[in-house]
Amino acid sequence: MSELSIVTTQNVNISFKTASVGTRIVSELLDMLVKIAYVVVIIYVFFYLLNIQKFFEGADPWTSGAIMMLFGLPVMLYSLVQESLMEGQTVGKKIMKIKVIKIDGYQAGFGDYLIRWIFRIVEFGIGSGVIGLVAILASNKSQRLGDMAAGTAVISLKRDINIDHTILQEIDEGYVPIYPLVIKLSDNDVRIVKETFESALRGEDFKLIYQLRQKIESVTGIKNQSGNDSDFIRTILKDYNYYTRNM
Repeated sequence: MSELSIVTTQNVNISFKTASVGTRIVSELLDMLVKIAYVVVIIYVFFYLLNIQKFFEGADPWTSGAIMMLFGLPVMLYSLVQESLMEGQTVGKKIMKIKVIKIDGYQAGFGDYLIRWIFRIVEFGIGSGVIGLVAILASNKSQRLGDMAAGTAVISLKRDINIDHTILQEIDEGYVPIYPLVIKLSDNDVRIVKETFESALRGEDFKLIYQLRQKIESVTGIKNQSGNDSDFIRTILKDYNYYTRNM
């Protein structure tokens, strides 16, 4: 499992762990079970309950082939449709807590998922996925050929959680908040602010702290009343925890 570092459009550096080969294989097996379940339901409903095979007996080969292809489309387009609708996840990926993202920090789009799907036909059609497996093992970002072509990677959403890895902030029982507009931020915004701030403090990157303070002010409309950038950001984190706990 390797580390993938992404610089967002706000020049914030975020690190992710790429999904392990084992996790991706289990994800594929779970998706395969979903496809098998679909095929079983189709066969039971249309061929046993509705007895559609009588229609095929009197139909020409082109019509029969077209109908069978129509039944098979959900299986063929499974990964493309699910990743597009579920923002980089399929049922298997969701269960295993992994997803597809762009390695340049942007959300992957339909075109990216389409490229991955086209290459998937080659990777899994030839050698039953061996080509994709070799590519993942050889890539320093654990990318199969489809990922390399689309500029994507599959990351793990699992984290070793403690209070330092969450948006939680210790606040005193009688704490009085200062900035009510802080609720304009989302949980993800605050997580990024906290991680960036703590990273900047460790590296004594005061320029980044200054830029982070400016970004918070521009997004929320809050004006720094403390004068000190670090104190301002600490207050923002505490205020957000205060308001969200009492909403």
